[in-house]
Amino acid sequence: MMLSHRVGRACHVLVLVLCLSAAEDFGWSANNHDSFYYGIFPNGFSWGAGSSAYQTEGAWDKDGKGLSIWDVFTHKKGKTFLNDTGDSSCEGYYKFKDDISLIKELNLSHYRFSISWPRIMPTGIRSDHVNEKGVKYYNALIDELLEHNITPIVTLYHWDLPQVLQEKYGGWQNISMINYFNDFANLCFERYGDRVKYWITFNNPWSAAVEGYETGEHAPGLKLRGTGAYRAAHHIIKAHAKVWHTYGTQWRNKQRGMVGISLSGDWGEPVDITNQKDIEAAERYVQFYIGWFATPIFHGDYPQVMKDFIGRKSAQQGLGTSRLPIFSSQEKSYIKGTSDFLGVGHFTTRYITQKSFPFNRGSTYFSDRDVAELVDPRWPDPGSEWLYSVPWGFRRLLNFIKTQYGNPMIFITENGVSEKMMCTELCDDWRIQYYKGYINEMLKAIRDGVNVKGYTAWSLLDKFEWDEGYSERFGLYYVDFRNKNKPRYPKASVQFYKRIIKSNGFPNQREVHLFYPLTSHMEMVTEVVVPTVCTLCILISAVFLMFLLRKRN
Repeated sequence: MMLSHRVGRACHVLVLVLCLSAAEDFGWSANNHDSFYYGIFPNGFSWGAGSSAYQTEGAWDKDGKGLSIWDVFTHKKGKTFLNDTGDSSCEGYYKFKDDISLIKELNLSHYRFSISWPRIMPTGIRSDHVNEKGVKYYNALIDELLEHNITPIVTLYHWDLPQVLQEKYGGWQNISMINYFNDFANLCFERYGDRVKYWITFNNPWSAAVEGYETGEHAPGLKLRGTGAYRAAHHIIKAHAKVWHTYGTQWRNKQRGMVGISLSGDWGEPVDITNQKDIEAAERYVQFYIGWFATPIFHGDYPQVMKDFIGRKSAQQGLGTSRLPIFSSQEKSYIKGTSDFLGVGHFTTRYITQKSFPFNRGSTYFSDRDVAELVDPRWPDPGSEWLYSVPWGFRRLLNFIKTQYGNPMIFITENGVSEKMMCTELCDDWRIQYYKGYINEMLKAIRDGVNVKGYTAWSLLDKFEWDEGYSERFGLYYVDFRNKNKPRYPKASVQFYKRIIKSNGFPNQREVHLFYPLTSHMEMVTEVVVPTVCTLCILISAVFLMFLLRKRN
């Protein structure tokens, strides 16, 4: 009876329903959140998964690696959930071949990872020392990927600034970071560029600037309200442009690669699409988010609405100049057009309305925008407190990018969902629903004419989640952090993602896309149940056999 009870509880069938929808052009007053669309992605569409160095590698002080700002930040009490650190994390530094086996099992076309700056330059300064053991590690990782026909997409900066540069110069508050970062990037092009053809300069610079230098939630933990984020972002944008030009002048003709940037952005939807103030507030929200970085890179300067709002509030405070730094005319020309592709990280959406913040109550990045963020209580929110599942916002954001920036080549560099709920680490039905909805909205955006070339599920593994420590899990694969060997187990979403990849989308409505078992956390941890149709067949066969045996007795 126990086995038959488990089968009844475990079996769940995900049936996708056909509902065709008409394409729409982007418009702030349009509000067509239509239903599921069946179709396939273009030939050659690239499917992948991602990770980052500090979140997965561990080995924080091994083989000559220098300290990063995250090493120092997490070793201070009270900075992360339960004082968790990335000291060992997934032990990816030692287990990269195992992880590539998982990538191969998923049939991925590409794998996105980042290079730890202090692992190959311990002080962050090339003339001080190049750590050849660190260089060797990434050579081995890249070669192993290529041996399995997996394309490496390499991020140069995923937030782990060398601590020496923070202590000596103030990190991204200092203009000297531009040249130091360029030296680091140039070394990476020199050592790896013969095999790496897709480079991302910065991952989500919004978070590095705002959470690192404005709110202090992330390393280096500075709270320079109203100025710190803008100054850090200004230097990051100029550093990105310099690296793009360096690649162009020294490496492009030899290596034939591409250099882009990965920008994250939530979508902002007007609360009332008939209210002009709400429409303007929603656009302001998006411009202060992804537009802050994309507009200089594609058009040469900050969004006009940022210049207007921050400039006016700075004047009201009695400041002689705006708190938003200014690009010279030469810098504008130098920055404009410095992206061969745009990486887009997207997770969620907010409803936006106008809200005025008095300047005399102190200035922050958030009060400069004059917006209020709202959520619909009906939106699913299984994990992170900020992450609600709102698939239609993804299509809206992609169409916005197409309209604003001349329809650039786009790679989705991060998209996924976390969980905090107990007893569900492997039976992640909500993640399947999230991926189904968001990937389908991406397909609709491609049908709208958006130039999306690839998709990166975030993330391959459960990993260290910054100030949230290990309390949130984004992985397709569950990692048992309590076990020193950090074993990986597939969640149900692995089979779902594999099915999408194999079909290159959602080919027809009559297909039952996935059977998968849903069992308790303790059962999953003690006995790994791989969620496949084969597993289900075995369980059903066992029940039938028990039935025959009982009948015979």
